[in-house]
Amino acid sequence: MASPMRSLFTDPARYLQSFRLFLANSTEHQCMHGFIQRHLPAVIASIGNGKSTINILSVGGGAGEIDLLVLSKVQARYPGVPINNDVIEPSADQICKYKERVAETSNLENVKFTWHVETAYEYESRMNAEKKSKKWDFIHMVQMLYYVKDVPATIRYFHSLLEAQAKLLIILVSETSGWENLWKKYGSSLPLDDLCSYVSSADIKRILDSAGLKYQVHELPSSMDITSCFVEGNKDGELLLDFLTETCEFSKTAPPELKRQVMEELRKPECSEERDGKVLFNNNLSVIVIEP
Repeated sequence: MASPMRSLFTDPARYLQSFRLFLANSTEHQCMHGFIQRHLPAVIASIGNGKSTINILSVGGGAGEIDLLVLSKVQARYPGVPINNDVIEPSADQICKYKERVAETSNLENVKFTWHVETAYEYESRMNAEKKSKKWDFIHMVQMLYYVKDVPATIRYFHSLLEAQAKLLIILVSETSGWENLWKKYGSSLPLDDLCSYVSSADIKRILDSAGLKYQVHELPSSMDITSCFVEGNKDGELLLDFLTETCEFSKTAPPELKRQVMEELRKPECSEERDGKVLFNNNLSVIVIEP
């Protein structure tokens, strides 16, 4: 009998709701902020040397929170230099939020924003069709490589767009995270469709090594409070479970045995730690900085 489980991506509104709850319940953005404050200045230190304009491409820019932090660091390094910031983001809803955020942010006079409501693959196809290969001084792909069909090809394509002193920055879940453990064990039982695949820093390092590319890795410790997942009927807990399993209404549609195993797995030390009565899921991230 066909499973009633379906991918969370078949319901974009529920996906966004669960994603925003994930951000609220995790240190995801805080740990990215910490990296941007402490380490990004060194990463971008020479991307704009001798340039009259700096070109930045954000692949999967979401609602722009991380993008604007990145821009503030580039502005601090290259005061007054005009910046073109192009954003590839398939969610019109997220782009709306991004535009609102830009409107509320001061000191962006020297930044020209261009939004492309499309996926990374659609962008690549359009550029190839138009025979364009615009080069970029900095490209970043934050938490988006799960949503591309061909990860090696996507990295290869965007890497080919780097200027001589540019950098490609990727942020995604670390191989030390609970995600790695949960997905390696149960990914095959979950309704992952073409819209999402499970990749971690281990996969990206293998791809880069086989392509002979030079890179550095920074590990960012992060956690997510999933205590509510263990409260029967808790709405937030159900949404977080959906996000963890990438399954729409997981607690209602998963076979009882699978649900029991996943709930048990989430409490194991490989996935989470229990502290002060809370269950904290290991949400560690890796930042991978790739040379041209």
